[in-house]
Amino acid sequence: MITWNNLDTLASFKELEGVKKVNLAEVMAGENGAERVKNYSVPMAEGFAYNFAAKQVDDEVLEGLKKLAEEAQLTEKFEALYNGEVINTGEKRLVLHHMTRGQLGNAVEADGVDKRTFYTEQQKKIAEFANKVHAGEITNGAGEKFTTVVQIGIGGSDLGPRAMYLALENWAKKNGKFKMEAKFISNVDPDDAAAVLNSIDVAHSIFVLVSKSGTTLETLTNESFVKDALKNAGLDASKHMIAVTSETSPLAKSDDYLAAFFMDDYIGGRYSSTSAVGGAVLSLAFGPEVFAQFLDGAAAEDKLATNKDVMQNPAMLDALIGVYERNVLGYPSTAVLPYSQALSRFPAHLQQLDMESNGKSVNRFGEPVDYVTGPVIFGEPGTNGQHSFYQLLHQGTDIVPLQFIGFKNSQIGTDVVIQDSTSQQKLCANVAAQIVAFACGKADENRNKNFEGGRPSSIIIGDQVTPESLGALLAHFENKVMFQGFLWNVNSFDQEGVQLGKVLAKRVLAHETDGALKVFSDLLNI
Repeated sequence: MITWNNLDTLASFKELEGVKKVNLAEVMAGENGAERVKNYSVPMAEGFAYNFAAKQVDDEVLEGLKKLAEEAQLTEKFEALYNGEVINTGEKRLVLHHMTRGQLGNAVEADGVDKRTFYTEQQKKIAEFANKVHAGEITNGAGEKFTTVVQIGIGGSDLGPRAMYLALENWAKKNGKFKMEAKFISNVDPDDAAAVLNSIDVAHSIFVLVSKSGTTLETLTNESFVKDALKNAGLDASKHMIAVTSETSPLAKSDDYLAAFFMDDYIGGRYSSTSAVGGAVLSLAFGPEVFAQFLDGAAAEDKLATNKDVMQNPAMLDALIGVYERNVLGYPSTAVLPYSQALSRFPAHLQQLDMESNGKSVNRFGEPVDYVTGPVIFGEPGTNGQHSFYQLLHQGTDIVPLQFIGFKNSQIGTDVVIQDSTSQQKLCANVAAQIVAFACGKADENRNKNFEGGRPSSIIIGDQVTPESLGALLAHFENKVMFQGFLWNVNSFDQEGVQLGKVLAKRVLAHETDGALKVFSDLLNI
């Protein structure tokens, strides 16, 4: 029987608080450090490895984390989720994003249909549509092929798909899989839509409107902006637009769209990259086969997340170490640092995934918790970040745990040798150096040049950014966030925190304001 208890009521957590803290600079020095790097590593799917040698843990801490995982019933709770129990208690919904890429457990029926079948049917519809677009069977009003796809959405309808597209763009061009350029419009700021529209040939562009409810204010505003641009160009907007929405939304059967593909309420926006939300734009940009490979990588990593052995379950181990850092060591934030330009927007996606999921101060039952929950997530690609905010990470007053992501090979497969090393070797040399510099530091009599060290990090190491490896990487972090939510006993699958601002904004636009809200509205000439 599953029980949902607050973290601070678990005996294993209280025991963990009493375990001796690890002196990271000491254990990472010399041959001891070399042995840790070799031994503190867990295999992931698609050739990745999660290496946590530079984390502030030792065998005693790891034993405590294993006990915590068992007492918190992390494996059983994941089983309940993928077998279709109502895990999203706030909205009384199932949580089924895993089912877009595979069947982990029992068949799940909701809304009178088998959900795995529903998701695969949508994928098949998208694939058929994309293939017809690529073949020139679906064209613009003049019978000409579309060359650009533009996604109109915000939040999870933008951040994840945009990050995935950018991650695979160069790979697709190198491997002959690039079908159409993709652009994204998200911000209700008219400058965003205008900039995109000014950069494309609208006559040869197909637009993907993504809104589950069909009522998202920012998205519908941007749709109107785009429709005006199409009309001004003498084009029929209905020949240039498709919708990704729910079957019950006003967009589902509208004549304003060439086609509609469906999602449902059981997949939150930030978990929707492997649903039709990511499937339409990625299949149009790279082809359905590439999107299928992306799903395969995610499915492989999901299977690892079912493992009861923490040391064979990288997402669970990553989650446990993160909770230890947050709730025992007291670190308030985490930096995600991919040493890959392909992952330039991946930290922004993880920021939403993590902070919107676990940025909660009440538990699953609406009761206040007496401990901290989700950390602040931020990050940029290396080596750019080294010349930006690493100063604070190395010598600032706060210790910020670091999550590096590195690849042995670039996507382009070609490189130049400068000063006896390639660009990729220089990139990898930097990430290796940073891990050790953060952990071990450097003593100097000049306090301005002294590095205390003791700054923990992990690294996920892969071979290359490919569709499969990208899917596995995405699933790892989705599952990490899920396990952390279980540990904190919060609902990681609703986001009530985004609602109040929306409500007040509607009041401002209706001129139903008073007090400070009215004054700010007047200051902004609304």
